[in-house]
Amino acid sequence: MFQSFEVTTRPDAAPPRVARLRDWMKAEGLDAVLVPRADAHQGEYVAPCDERLAWITGFTGSAGFAVILRARAALFTDGRYTVQVRAQTDGATFDYVDWPATKLSDWLPKVLPSGGRVGFDPMLHTVNEIKVLRKLDGIEIAPTGNGVDAIWEDRPAPPSAPMSAYPTKLAGRAHAEKRAQIAAILADQGLDAFVTNQPDAVAWLLNIRGADITRTPIAQAFAILHKDASVDLICDPAKTVPVADHLGDAVRVVASHALLNHIASLQGPVGYDPAACPVALAEALAEGRAITDPIALPKARKSDAEIAATRDAHLRDGAAMVRFLHWLDQDRPGDLTETGVVSALERFRRDTNALRDISFETIAGAGPHGAIVHYRVTEDTDRSLADDPVLLVDSGGQYLDGTTDITRTIALRPDIPGHIVHAFTRVLQGMVNLSRARFPKGVTGGHLDAIARAPLWSDHMDYDHGTGHGVGVYLGVHEGPARIARTSAIPLEPGMILSNEPGHYREGEYGIRIENLVVVTETTRPDGGDDRKMLGFETLTWVPIDRRLIRTELLSPDERRWLNGYHGEVFARISPLLDEVTTDWLRRACVPL
Repeated sequence: MFQSFEVTTRPDAAPPRVARLRDWMKAEGLDAVLVPRADAHQGEYVAPCDERLAWITGFTGSAGFAVILRARAALFTDGRYTVQVRAQTDGATFDYVDWPATKLSDWLPKVLPSGGRVGFDPMLHTVNEIKVLRKLDGIEIAPTGNGVDAIWEDRPAPPSAPMSAYPTKLAGRAHAEKRAQIAAILADQGLDAFVTNQPDAVAWLLNIRGADITRTPIAQAFAILHKDASVDLICDPAKTVPVADHLGDAVRVVASHALLNHIASLQGPVGYDPAACPVALAEALAEGRAITDPIALPKARKSDAEIAATRDAHLRDGAAMVRFLHWLDQDRPGDLTETGVVSALERFRRDTNALRDISFETIAGAGPHGAIVHYRVTEDTDRSLADDPVLLVDSGGQYLDGTTDITRTIALRPDIPGHIVHAFTRVLQGMVNLSRARFPKGVTGGHLDAIARAPLWSDHMDYDHGTGHGVGVYLGVHEGPARIARTSAIPLEPGMILSNEPGHYREGEYGIRIENLVVVTETTRPDGGDDRKMLGFETLTWVPIDRRLIRTELLSPDERRWLNGYHGEVFARISPLLDEVTTDWLRRACVPL
């Protein structure tokens, strides 16, 4: 099981820790040191032993980094964390930098003297990251030991949970078939092997799962896939004992402590993905070649079995969500707080007897807390629901047959201010219009992002996060490489599961987000259409959208038709899974507009 450990993240802990890190920097002859959120696997979520950014700064967001200099320090975070980072950290210790609007490569020359020396841990930064920094004139980017680890006396031990085999009937393909598929790609590119540091890629490739990272069923491991389809699995060998027969003779286990020596012993051209591979691994290769990750796209294109399984998971999760919404609407005590919401929703999911874990920390933001995009309620921030008009709940479950992620914004009282209803309706229009989209093969998430934003743009509104992210099947709730976001250049392909989640946020007042998961499918050609392949989205999430927050006259006939059809499907699919009382509530929630 995942090791329970809470990193001390009080703002008042930061100044003495930063002072000790500066002492280490002085001894190492450094003018600055980089402290990333990442671990050696470059995933979004990290084990407690790798929560270096949180430990040194207090910031617990899932993206960002710090730069500690001799006399100042800065925290780089994106628009999702503008409010959170200031609430969690000491403003007297850290400057706040809007990233990626401000790039580290532009910022460093302005704050460092010529000849400045910047230290970094080469296991925690990718080849692409450091390549950009090494182009800076007059600044030395130096690989060093890890300064945070050097001063973190009670740092937790690395996780060591056992692996488990993932059923082939749910994966759709045996791992021998997957290994052969990727090995053929390597052979076509003239490579002898490919090295990956990403545990979700290892999990997909070998049909294994783990419990090293909370909320994400992966085992921390590296893998080298050879052109003969054999694999070197590099991890704590004790983890692999339960899956030895599943892995078979074609998978060789190598102990973690031998990682760099084993990488260095590889002969012939070996591929690595410079966007994800740590500098230390790439530089250890005798003949490394930077390539695009050959595992990422096959993993993102879900098999028919994976899609069928995740449909089942979403029906089960949808029923749990409906029970929760009924409870919140009918039986909510007057003193209910955000923590009560989080506990209740997890209870309804656990009552399915199929939940393995929640898929991320539930976001339950009442009133102004809803405007914090990745808000996490604590005992100190817990807020009563009695005083606010709307509640934003973003949550999900990890089931053996699928990973879910859903957001609903819920009316907490009958007299919702008109501007909130108006904004909610614009967000809804964006979600509906993206759900209805048809597009040719080759279209990227960057092309589609504007469809979801257009209704908000018409009223001078927007949101500072992507519209959609990839989702795994009993893997990461955030999965690459496809996204629906302005910067995404990855074409969408059949089988990709994505979120559809436009939003709108007014700091200090409210947050609105509506999210369904969708899967990319091929569409049928209507009469009069071109003779070309077109793609669209099949909705996977079946939970009612709060009709009390909709300004019906803003909806077009097509938008209204889609929403009424969606609610009809919600009732048809979910009602058989409910008791009579909850079914009656769902019937009222799904009445056509």
